[in-house]
Amino acid sequence: MRSRNVLIVSALTATLLGGLWLKPKQPRAEAEAFVTAPVVTAPVTLPAQATQPKTRDGRQYPLVPADTTELTMLLAAVEQALRDPATPADELPDLGHQQQVIYRVLSTDQPRAQAVINGLPPRWRSVAERHLAARREFVRMSRGRGPSMLPGWRIIQPEAADKLLSYYRKAEAATGIEWEVLAAVNLVETGMGRIDGVSVANAQGPMQFLPTTWAEPGIGAGSIRDPHDAIQAAARYLVRRGGLQDIRRGLWGYNNSDYYGRAVLLYASLMKEDPAAYTGLYHWEIHFNAAAGDLWLPVGYNQPQRISVQEYLQTNPTSRSPNR
Repeated sequence: MRSRNVLIVSALTATLLGGLWLKPKQPRAEAEAFVTAPVVTAPVTLPAQATQPKTRDGRQYPLVPADTTELTMLLAAVEQALRDPATPADELPDLGHQQQVIYRVLSTDQPRAQAVINGLPPRWRSVAERHLAARREFVRMSRGRGPSMLPGWRIIQPEAADKLLSYYRKAEAATGIEWEVLAAVNLVETGMGRIDGVSVANAQGPMQFLPTTWAEPGIGAGSIRDPHDAIQAAARYLVRRGGLQDIRRGLWGYNNSDYYGRAVLLYASLMKEDPAAYTGLYHWEIHFNAAAGDLWLPVGYNQPQRISVQEYLQTNPTSRSPNR
C-alpha cells in the first residue's frame, strides 16, 4: 500500500526464507499438539535495576546483559518460557518484551549476535537467526539517522491474543491466506493493533489501510479501525494482489518493499514452524528508532500531535533505553 526503495536481499535472509518458509504447513491437529506439548521450564528472573524508572503500572524497559554468556542463557530461558503452557499469564508481557528488546539490541551488533547464536541450544539457533534477519530488514528500510520527533499516535492494549488468532484463522478459512502471514502483517504494521494512529501516507487502522484501498469493491467491509474487519480485508487484499499464487507478490502489493515482504515472511515462518511462537510476538511492545536511540512507547502513550523526542523524555524517562 505504500512505496519504498528496494535493495538486494542478504544471502542469510534468502537462505532462511528458502529453507523454512517453503516447508509444508503442519496439519492443524499436529500444530495444536505442538503448542500444548508439556515442557519443564524453570522460573525466569529477568534482569532489573532498582534505580531504573518505572511506568505507572510498574513496568521497566528490559535490560540486556552485557555478558554474552549471561545473555545467551537469558534468551534461551525466555524462548522456552514463552512456549511453556505452565508460564503464568501475568508473566508473559514482560517475557515477550524482554525477547523483543534482546533481538533489537543484537540486530545492530553482528559479532555479538553471532556469539549468542553459537552459544544457544540447537533448538533456538534458527529461531534467533530469523528474528535477527527480520529486524535487520527493517533497519535497512529506515536508513540514516533516526528522527528527532515522535509520531502523533495513541498506544492502546490490543485485542486479546485468542481473539486475534480467531480472526486470523477465520480469514485464512475464507481466503486461503495463511493465518501466520496475517498475524505477521498485523505485527509489523501496528504491533497487533497497539498503534492507534494515522501514518504519514494516511494509512489507518490495525492493518494500516489507505481509505481509498479500503473503499475498493470487495476489500473493505465494516470499520477500517476494527481488528476483525481489518484482518478480513487484509486477507482479501492479499488475494487480489496475487498472494494465493505467490505470497511475496501479494505482500509487495501490500507494501512496495522487498525488505517488508522478507521480514513478514520470516516472522510468519516462526509461527508456521511452531505456532507457540505467536505468544511472544503478541506481547511485543511499540518501539521507535529515534535519533536519541531505541525508544519504548508503552500503552498509555497519547500524543495527538508530533512531539520532540527531548521534550517527551523529560517527562517520560521510562521510554529511554538503558542498553548502551
